[in-house]
Formats: sequence, C-alpha cells, structure tokens
Amino acid sequence: MSHLSMAVVKPVKYCVVDAFTDSAFGGNPAAVCLLEEDRGDEWLQAVARELNQPVTCFLMRFSDSAGSSAASVPRFFIRWFTRLAEVSICGHATLAASLFIFESKLMKSEVVEFSSPSYGTLTAKRIAAAESSPDLSKRSSHGDFDIELDFPAFSLKGLHNDDAIEVSSVSKSLNGASAMEILVSSRDIFCVVPSGEEVAEVVPNFDEIRKFSERYRGMIVTGIAPAGSGFDIISRFFCPNEGVNEDQVCGSAHCAIAPYWSKKLRKSDLVAYQASERGGVLNLHVDDKNQRVLIRGKGIVVMEGFLFV
Repeated sequence: MSHLSMAVVKPVKYCVVDAFTDSAFGGNPAAVCLLEEDRGDEWLQAVARELNQPVTCFLMRFSDSAGSSAASVPRFFIRWFTRLAEVSICGHATLAASLFIFESKLMKSEVVEFSSPSYGTLTAKRIAAAESSPDLSKRSSHGDFDIELDFPAFSLKGLHNDDAIEVSSVSKSLNGASAMEILVSSRDIFCVVPSGEEVAEVVPNFDEIRKFSERYRGMIVTGIAPAGSGFDIISRFFCPNEGVNEDQVCGSAHCAIAPYWSKKLRKSDLVAYQASERGGVLNLHVDDKNQRVLIRGKGIVVMEGFLFV
C-alpha cells in the first residue's frame, strides 16, 4: 500500500496564473493555493519550492467573512513565498489569487479583500472589459474583465552623504549604464535612466545587486517609454536575493514607480510596460490624497490541480 493511500490528507486546490498578460506564457507566473486549514511555515515553504514558481501565495478564508469592511465582501488571509523565503507583499501573485477567486466563483462578489501580515487589507476589484482603459483593452483578448489592485504607495528619498559608496555600487550593478537619478524606498533601490530603450538594454550585475541584501529587497530600473510605443513608462526589477534574478512583472515595484512618474509627468493615470523576457502591461492610477496606487491588469489560468500532502 502506498504512502498516499495510507495517509489521511485534505487535498489542497492550486492553480498557476500568468499575471499582467492576456496570453499564456507571458507576464509573471504565480501559484495560488487555497487552504482549508492553517499549515505551518515549513510546509508553506516546502510547497513553494515544490511548485517552483517565482511566487506561491496561500489563501485561507475568514470564517463568515468576519472582519471584512462590508458583510458582502469576502475576505481571505494571504501570504506570499518565493522558493527561498516569505515576502511581505507581492502584486502579481495577488492578482493571480484574485483571478483564481473570481473565475472559480468561490464567492459571488465583484470585490475581494486580502488580509496581509505586513500591509493590512489589500483590495482587488473585478472590472468589466467595457470599463477598462482604452490602452489596455486594445491589448486584451482573453476573458471579459480586468483586475484592479488597491496597494499602498511607496515614497522615495535621495541617498544620504554617508551612502556615497552605494552610488558606485549601483553603477557597478548596472554594468556601467548611466543613472540620471538614484533614490531609495524602504524596500528597493530606484534608478532612473535616460530612456526606456536604455532600460531594456541594461545588463545587470547580479553579484553587485546581492550586496544590497541587508538593506534593500532589490533594484528598480525605469525610464520614459519611447514615443509611439503606447506606454508612458518602462521598467525592470532585479531581486536575486529573493531567488528571482529578474522579476518578470513586479506589481509592488510599481507602488514606487507610479508615484514617481505621476509627479514627473504630471498625470495620475499611466500605462506601464515591464521590459522583461516575458513582458507585461500594467495600468496605474495614483491616488495622492490617500497615498494608494491602483494597479490594473489581466491574467490567465494555465494550470490547475491538487496537492495531496
């Protein structure tokens, strides 16, 4: 008799979603696991390694939606893990989790709330295709809705004088690419280069980027998109210390990117492209008053199954 037939386990439903894209094998993949009971951190980390996606997120329902801001709004606990460790926030995996909930019809609601350990309540809203921005709807052919995430805005500041050594390290990290401006958030190093074309051409030095691991999650590189591209801004994101050398489409990085470019370009609505190998499109709205960033995109489910452990 096999080990599986002897063990009494509750199958855990999971799916893999390509986020911020309307085409399979584009955007950023994430695994989503729906838990019926709490599991220990070692198990969560082991599953993330087994599924081997850039990020695996775990959902568990609040009982009777207790604690939701409205009785009709379903609420889930959410946690995110890379292959190496738990992370404090992840945009593309939250979009993946939202798509999983909406498409599987777990709840009859156009809004879902996620209770996160570090950033409180994060909200996702299902947006009908007719309400989508013209820029995104032109690029979308899969599904009849987008997902809009309500995330915190991350502030940026300049380097202090005692950080001068980091400027040279940043230059080494970019393999000599010129940075017009170097800022930092509480999470990442933020580099502005002269153009979107130069963003795409950056060849990162991951060994240098790893040296920032004690203070920063990773490095954002961003610039203005080329005229006629249909985008406002272009970016890339490198985070080798989290087990992902280049994040294909990083929603949380745009919590800093969007406010920065909103001020520079004097517009609250932006269309962003992440110039990674797989690429992805994000429609952004900056809410200065409430210090929030609304991140809108599509996703597509590419795999579904069950865990029997």
